[in-house]
Amino acid sequence: MVTIDSFRQLALSFPEVTEEPHFEKTSFRVKKKIFATYDPKNKKASIKLSEIDQDVFSSSPGKTIYPVDNKWGKQGWTLIEMENVHPDLFTDALTTAYCEVAPIKLADEVRRNKNE
Repeated sequence: MVTIDSFRQLALSFPEVTEEPHFEKTSFRVKKKIFATYDPKNKKASIKLSEIDQDVFSSSPGKTIYPVDNKWGKQGWTLIEMENVHPDLFTDALTTAYCEVAPIKLADEVRRNKNE
C-alpha cells in the first residue's frame, strides 16, 4: 500500500516538481506538464507512461496497474490502485512517469541518481 503522503514525498523529491490542483485531484508537474495525479475519492494514481512502459507495468502481477480505459489510456495514461500496489513497484512506475515527461536534462539526473 502507498499513502498519499509517501506518494507526495516521492513526487516532490524529483527536480523542479510542483504540486497543483487538477479538477478534483492533486497533480504533480514538471515544467507545467503533468506526470501524475492522485484521486483521493477512488484511491488511485494516474501516471503518464510511454506505450512500451505502460505494457511492461501493466503486466505486473495483481492487476494493480492498468491503462485508463479510453483514449487517454492509448496515450499512455495508466492507473495505479494505491491500496494494492507494492511500494517498490510504485516507486519504479512514478520515476518512469517523471522521466517520460521531464526535459531530458532533468530525466537524466534522476536516472543517474537512481543508479548510484
